[in-house]
Amino acid sequence: MTVREVEHEITVEAPAAEVYRLIAEVENWPLVFPPSVLVERVEQSGNEERIRIWATANGSAKSWTSRRVLDPEALRISFRQEVSAPPVAAMGGTWIAEPLSAGRTRLRLLHDYRAVDDDPAGLEWIDRAVDRNSRSELAALKTSVERATGAPDLTLSFEDSVEIHGAAKDVYDFLNEAGHWKDRLPHVAEVRLTEETPGLQVLRMDTLAKDGSRHTTESVRVCFPHHRIVYKQTTLPALMALHTGCWQLSEDDRGVTTATSQHTVVVNTDSIRAVLGEDAGVPEARVFLRTALGTNSRATLGHAKTYAESRART
Repeated sequence: MTVREVEHEITVEAPAAEVYRLIAEVENWPLVFPPSVLVERVEQSGNEERIRIWATANGSAKSWTSRRVLDPEALRISFRQEVSAPPVAAMGGTWIAEPLSAGRTRLRLLHDYRAVDDDPAGLEWIDRAVDRNSRSELAALKTSVERATGAPDLTLSFEDSVEIHGAAKDVYDFLNEAGHWKDRLPHVAEVRLTEETPGLQVLRMDTLAKDGSRHTTESVRVCFPHHRIVYKQTTLPALMALHTGCWQLSEDDRGVTTATSQHTVVVNTDSIRAVLGEDAGVPEARVFLRTALGTNSRATLGHAKTYAESRART
């Protein structure tokens, strides 16, 4: 049996306690770590907890369950996958935040793992995934911590809601069946939806802006019938460094559904002038993104409303 042990590290210009906090608060992982799409705490007892993770690995969407032990005094978090996704047979490791000074931290990420049936090809696949994800996660955490302390105005969160006189299930079906969006949404030019695992989708589409420009995006979506779809864009327009979102549906006892679209975006400052012009800055980028994303979301919700209300009348 081959058990691989590897270690990655990075230096972060932030206090060790702040670095530890970001790793401990798993609900924020999709905003911090590029591979993470959704992370939920399933149960917790003292410093031990069980979490479910949906993430990408080598371009594929995967889901697994892990147990963690948090040690806030030592600034260590150990983890062990409870249910792994093939080709991983077992995996665990430790986050260690070591203070180098009051405002500087050495962050170490340790992994140990083995492949299903001790398969060499599977082990090589895991090697690549762990190396890619570890480097990506460490670099992203460094960026997130340093951005939070130095440029908080780069992050923008907002939502839009619409009241629909129809069933949440019908609204959900419209949003879930994104493979039909080219025929149902005028701002969608091309679409490709794959769903190898039920409820875990990869959505690639071309959308049209008001000025006629065409933008290609790809998202991983985690679907919970018939009330929620959480997604994260893995291929982004130039003006965004990060984009996560959620479609949330709530049906009351009258049969009326409140459908909400929520977005969290981080502005990519390197692209502001190229996209918006030489005189533009972060405030203009925030307004542009709020308008563009809100317009598309409200349009989608409007068509979902028409779809669900027409079915309610039949």
